[in-house]
Order: sequence, then structure tokens, then C-alpha cells
Amino acid sequence: MIRTPEALIPYILAIAAVLGGLAWHMGDSVGGLGRTITEGQASIGGPFVLTDQDGNTYTDKNLQGHWTLLYFGYTHCPDVCPLTLEMIADTMDKLGPKASQVKPVFVTVDPNRDTPKVMKQYVGAFGKLFIGLTGTDAQIAHTLKEYRVYSKKHPLKNGDYSMDHSGAIYLIDPNGKFAGTYEEQQGPDKIAADLRARL
Repeated sequence: MIRTPEALIPYILAIAAVLGGLAWHMGDSVGGLGRTITEGQASIGGPFVLTDQDGNTYTDKNLQGHWTLLYFGYTHCPDVCPLTLEMIADTMDKLGPKASQVKPVFVTVDPNRDTPKVMKQYVGAFGKLFIGLTGTDAQIAHTLKEYRVYSKKHPLKNGDYSMDHSGAIYLIDPNGKFAGTYEEQQGPDKIAADLRARL
């Protein structure tokens, strides 16, 4: 049966309503940069077992009891990672005494090169409060999946490789739950101000 344009109007309106509802829902439930999820439960984060720069086991339970600035990257990163970690270090400095309530945690996406020894030297350059985490390929892959982090090896012409990866800084609350994200471009002043209001 061929429907006339008038007969199609109810169907068009119904489809428009569904799409509109989806757009509204996504706008409210997906955390933007510097925003906190306030409705529903974000499916970001979960159990993991990794190794810190001193060779000790570090799990998701270690994220509890304080605020955490969680960043994923790798030590051979030529620019974005060190710039972001330096910005996090500046943020910690601007927090002053309140910095004791925040832990900056750097998780590698390149466990083959980033051993605990390499991580210790690397994160130590950004401050004594920094924690560097690595693990087996399987452990890192699991953690990236839990935190919805994109990572992919990118071969270079000289036989070496770089790592493409997500660049957001995750904010984890004292219960170990995802609370939002920051981006490096926001700068230490804005991030420190937002954190100070939460502490």
C-alpha cells in the first residue's frame, strides 16, 4: 500500500521524538570536559590490578580515600604526555596544602617499554606525589577497557613505534568512582580552582 505524505506525518513525528530524546539523554549523561556526571552511573572505571613504580601491587582500591587525577599515556611520548603531566604538576603546586588530598596517577599504554624502573624515573621528574603504573599486556588492556581509553600502536618508518591514545585527564572521587574529566588546554589555574571547590 502506498502511503500519502499526510499519512506519514505520525511516523515522522515519532522518529523525531525518539531521536530528540536520545540527543537530550546523551547530552546530560556524557560528561564533558571539567563536568561532573550528575545523572545515572557512568560506565567508566572498574577493578584492575597493576604494578606501581616501586614494584608494588596497585589496584582500584588504592584510588579510594582521596581525589585522583588519572592520566593514560607513555614515557616515549614526544610532546602531549610530558606537557600534560607538567600541567598536572603545576595544578598540584597551585593546590598548596590541599594537594595532600589529591594523587596524580599516570598509567602507561605501552607496558612493553614502560617497566616499573622506567616509570619510576619518568614520573619522578614531575614530582614526588606522582604514581606510575604499568603491568602485563593483559592487565593494561583490561584497565584501558575499564576506563574506555583508546590506544593503538602506530609503526614509524625507522622501525620504532609511537602510541595513539586518548588524552583526557580523569577525575576520580574518594570513593574510587569516575567524577568527570579535564583537558590539558584548561590549564592548571582552572583545574586547581575546580578541585579546590571539591576538597
